[in-house]
Amino acid sequence: MAKKHRFSTRAFEVKPGSKVNLSKLSTRAGKELLPKELAEEALAADVASLQDAQDRLHASNRYGVLVILQGMDASGKDGVIRHVMSGVNPLGCRAYAFKAPNEGELKHHFLWRAMPCLPERGMISLFNRSYYEEVLVVRVHPEFLEPQRLPMLKSLKPKSLGKLWKQRYREMNTFERTLVLNGTLVLKFFLHVSRDEQKQRLLERMQQPEKNWKFNPRDLEERQLWKEYRGAFEDMLGETSTEWAPWHVIPADNKWYARAAIADIIAARLEGLNLAYPKVTSEQRELYAKLSKALEAE
Repeated sequence: MAKKHRFSTRAFEVKPGSKVNLSKLSTRAGKELLPKELAEEALAADVASLQDAQDRLHASNRYGVLVILQGMDASGKDGVIRHVMSGVNPLGCRAYAFKAPNEGELKHHFLWRAMPCLPERGMISLFNRSYYEEVLVVRVHPEFLEPQRLPMLKSLKPKSLGKLWKQRYREMNTFERTLVLNGTLVLKFFLHVSRDEQKQRLLERMQQPEKNWKFNPRDLEERQLWKEYRGAFEDMLGETSTEWAPWHVIPADNKWYARAAIADIIAARLEGLNLAYPKVTSEQRELYAKLSKALEAE
């Protein structure tokens, strides 16, 4: 029997082709888990559901799952991976952090470096940031395009760049459509954190010794470009939320809420695949019965 889910997947989805205004979307926890204590209970239940679903995912060997996490610095991407996937078998799950491309990766199409990280059938891949950085950080810092030496890019002027972003949106949509048709469930989450909440999290990283290792002075420089990043995220969400791979905007000011919501959505979508263990033939059952008796007689 399917588990009852507290969250409506549709409530977080970005409608394909819509114009996104993040200022009109809440960053605070909704009422699904009030009181707050329900969050731990809900997260534990969904982690258990994920564990069961992953076992069936691996056994059925028909689908792969790609989870993409995007968001501003300190939006909670690492925490989501750590808590949501805490009960999943490490052998069936891989997490990848996409930082700046190296010299070799810059010589390929921007989607190339993601391909070796895609999930095979029966596996889950989690992307902490992803190829979407090519229309986010690269859009905010167009000088990062220079090492890519793109033949189509004649200049870094807005008109040329506008055509490039549109092309990349189309390529991403086509890429994900191909993945879905090949049996990959693509789940995309944008962790929507407020500027005030980001400020508090960055202060914690600077002021609390046990969190100092998380702090990067560059994060403060990027924070000054909040408006530019906000515009890039809004365009990306509107242009690349599709019927086959929609974006989910998750309120992320309250970590407990974001983690529970994402866990619930992933669990619900996996259940929707109707995963099942492979059926055993009557001949196999007879063989197993004989082998069991032989083993018991040892």
